[in-house]
Formats: sequence, structure tokens, C-alpha cells
Amino acid sequence: MSYRAAVCTALTGPESIDIKTRERAPMKPGEVRIAIKAAGLNFPDLLMTYGKYQFRPDPPFIPGMEFSGEVIEVGEGVAAFKLGEAVMGGGKGDCIAEETVVSAVALVAKPEALSWEEAACWRAGGVTAWHALHDKAALRAGETLLVLGAAGGVGMAAVSLGKYLGAIVIGTGSSAEKRAAILAAGANHALDPADPELAAKDKELTGGKGCDVVFDPVGGELSITATRAIGWGGRFLIIGFASGTTPSFPANHALIKGYSLIGLRAGEASRRDADLAARTGVELKKLAEAGIMRPHISHRLPLEQTREALLVLERRESIGRVVVSINKQ
Repeated sequence: MSYRAAVCTALTGPESIDIKTRERAPMKPGEVRIAIKAAGLNFPDLLMTYGKYQFRPDPPFIPGMEFSGEVIEVGEGVAAFKLGEAVMGGGKGDCIAEETVVSAVALVAKPEALSWEEAACWRAGGVTAWHALHDKAALRAGETLLVLGAAGGVGMAAVSLGKYLGAIVIGTGSSAEKRAAILAAGANHALDPADPELAAKDKELTGGKGCDVVFDPVGGELSITATRAIGWGGRFLIIGFASGTTPSFPANHALIKGYSLIGLRAGEASRRDADLAARTGVELKKLAEAGIMRPHISHRLPLEQTREALLVLERRESIGRVVVSINKQ
């Protein structure tokens, strides 16, 4: 049998995406075949089409790191899932398609609180925000959290989780519309990242103290600006470089202010530490069932418009998440 998928045929960006028919691959023990209902797009999906992400598959490949769908086949030794069960999950690719095959351990049951589209773009942001704010920064109630790129999918997840954990949340967004969405997601304050007084305004909002934690998926000059907004003994979480520029942090500045620079790869951390993965799974299940970090979805496009969906990310037009909805023909 065959299925349709969005295939990247060259490392030249979204323009290299074509919808192609693929033949089903046989399943191995421990695997599950999923009929995908929706696929959530992430910035790494865009980077992969240029060959600029840490994980660099060779063309042709199917991008997409997370999905929701129904189980249509279970492999030998799989007892945790049954035919017809609603699930969400992901991996390093192969998700923008009508079907995918994944290891059973990469799946969780879809919470009833989430729609197909919400479930398709909940887990990556949820895992990243949880690992960053809970495991790495140990964010405490009453602390101040500065979220850069807070109108993005991961940024909004951090805003929602930070508020849930009892922090005072300041988010940055590049337009009035994005700042309104950041406030709607739970932030106490929303600032313009282009404001030359950004660091000063952050300090004003914190009574001159500076923020306790910076969540930075943006990089570039904004990262350096944020170091001027961080308080004594703060924690600076390096999530990614959506700006396309990797910042060079001043080591003497970190020494003088006593703050920590913390690198974060949530997926890799779980792959390397089975106990951490298990604990994270338990906590994320609770959060998902409670509807915490419910994604804001600004763009919904069909499989046939995957190229345009990726261009939405590239043009920075999205607020929250972009989802590809799969309607099998």
C-alpha cells in the first residue's frame, strides 16, 4: 500500500518540498503504524530543509517532528496500544505524511482535553518548556521569567508553564498583535524586542533587580541584550537560534553578575536518560490532561500546502503554532 507525504528533495529550503507517493515500509518489532490526523511544524523542520539543523538528514526525506493520529497497525511485542487508539508522538522526522511508523515508546495517548491539531503541536513545546523551567532552571513561584520569542510555539509554551508554576512572566513579541497574544497566553507583561530600552524596562518591571530566568530560543543580538536584563545569580537558558545567529556571550559579564549559561536539548536529554524520560512523561501527561500549555494555532494548512506552511515560519508570520492537517485521499 502507498501513502502521500511532504518530501524534501534538496537542501534548498521550503521550495524543495513536493507531495509524493511513498510505499509502506514493513514494521519491526516494537513499532506502531499511525494514520496521521495533523502534524505540528517546528522551526527545526524549516532548518532541516536547508541542511542547517543539528540533525541533518540527506534528501529525499520527510520533515516533521510531531503528530497526532490513530493507531492502524501494531508490531510484534506491542501491548501498550490498540487499533483505533488516539495518540500523539514524534521523532526526528517522517511526520508530515498520511502515515508514519514509530517506536511504541515514542507515543502517548492523546488527552481528551486536546483536539487533533492541538495534540499535534503540544508535545515538543511541552517537553522543551518543562525540561527548561523545571529540570534546568528550577523556576520557583515568585521569580521573574523573561521569555524571548514568546509568540513562537516553544515561547508560548514557556509563558504558559511559567505562569502555571507561579512566576512573574515577561515576554517579547515583535508586533502589537504578537504582544497581545503573549498576554493572552498568561504573561504579565509583553515588550518589543526591538526597543533599545528593553533591558532597562525589564529591570524597571522587576524593581531594579533584573529577571531570575531567561528562556532564549532566539539567539543573536537579543541574547546579549537579555544578559543585561538578568539579575544576580540568574539562569540563562539557551534553547536555540531562531534568529539564525549564534551569540557570543561575554564570559566576564557572566562572572561579574554570577549568572549561569545553561544549554538545553530536551529530546536528547530524554534519549540519554531513561529515568528522566519516564519522569518527564508522567508530568507531561498530567499537564496535557489539564490543558496546560494549550497551543495557540495561528495557521492551519492542508498537506498539499506544506511548502507554504514552512514559508509562514520562514516569514515569521505565525503566532504560536503552524499545523498541517492531514485528510487522506
